[in-house]
Amino acid sequence: MKAGFIKAALAAVVLSSAAAGTANAAGCMKGAVVGGVAGHYAGHHAVVGAVGGCLVGRHIAKKQAEERAAQRQQVRAE
Repeated sequence: MKAGFIKAALAAVVLSSAAAGTANAAGCMKGAVVGGVAGHYAGHHAVVGAVGGCLVGRHIAKKQAEERAAQRQQVRAE
C-alpha cells in the first residue's frame, strides 16, 4: 500500500509540474506534495489532491510575488 501511494504521489508531482511549466512552477511542487498527501488521506485521491495543491500553490506564490513587487515599488517611490 505504501509503495502504491508513493508511486501515485510521485506521478502526481511529475504531472502537475509538467502542466505548470517552468516559468509558473513557483509553489507548485510544495502544493502538489501537500495536496497529494491530503488527497490520499481523504479517500485515496492523491492525484486529484496533488493537481489541486499545485494550482493553489501557484496562486499563492503569484500573490506573494505581486506583493513583494508592490513593496519594492513603494520603497523606490519614497
